[in-house]
Amino acid sequence: MALNYVKHHKIDLKNHPELNEKWVQDIIAKDPSIIGLGDLILKDKERIQPRAGRLDILLQDENASKRFEVEIQLGKTDENHIIRTIEYWDIERKRFPQYEHVAVLIAEDITSRFLNVISLFNGFIPLIATQMNAIKIGENMSLVFTKVLDQLKLGLVDEDEEVAEKTDRNYWEQQKGTKQTVGIADELLNLIKTVDQNFEFNYVKHYIGLINNGQINNFVKMTPQKSNLLITLRIPKSDEIDEKIDNAGLDILDYDEKWNRYRIRIKKDELEKKKEIIIELLKISYNNSL
Repeated sequence: MALNYVKHHKIDLKNHPELNEKWVQDIIAKDPSIIGLGDLILKDKERIQPRAGRLDILLQDENASKRFEVEIQLGKTDENHIIRTIEYWDIERKRFPQYEHVAVLIAEDITSRFLNVISLFNGFIPLIATQMNAIKIGENMSLVFTKVLDQLKLGLVDEDEEVAEKTDRNYWEQQKGTKQTVGIADELLNLIKTVDQNFEFNYVKHYIGLINNGQINNFVKMTPQKSNLLITLRIPKSDEIDEKIDNAGLDILDYDEKWNRYRIRIKKDELEKKKEIIIELLKISYNNSL
């Protein structure tokens, strides 16, 4: 079937006679998923901040563990909106410390100058910058959101590969796991080698990681236990992945929100039976590490 080309026009919202910031707020509030940060829930809009104005939108993830303080700006980014975004994030995290908080700045035009300024904060402040484009197609309007700066996750010492305490195979066979569960890790390594044959084990204190031609790449981590092997995969949480894992009957633990990892327990003889789905998950996790 032939597809028809439809011409579209980019709209300047800042100078539009009818569309404004409130219109954008209402669109996002109705469907927060459109900004590309996952399945989020609207917690508040125009949220009053003590002695600091109003937060445009407050969103929360479906697991109620992370909140996103969203500031919207029409036109080009400027100093006031950057400062306001960080200020609202700081107020909310102090008021509600039980949640992880992320500052989100959405603007029509995030200039290279201010992208550089925002980048200076990233790593100290969990900050996401998203560029917004309003597109008109015929009589219809659409908003397109493109993430231009992602949150930089801060690592703990155990996540710092250069300083992680080295161990050996005997440590995992005798102290943490068993020869049998380390053997399951051996079987998993064979599947990992179908992704890239150069991967080898890197034994450290808290897990068995991976090394490839001298470079550490822990797209999957293995923790041999007494009766099974715990693996964690670097895959953003999604309904599609959840469904694949459930349909395969894998033993899944709670998702690790902090490090964006699925955690799955593997028992002896399970790898061969469920090899197809495990290889698929390995490939997805590997591609996320590139």
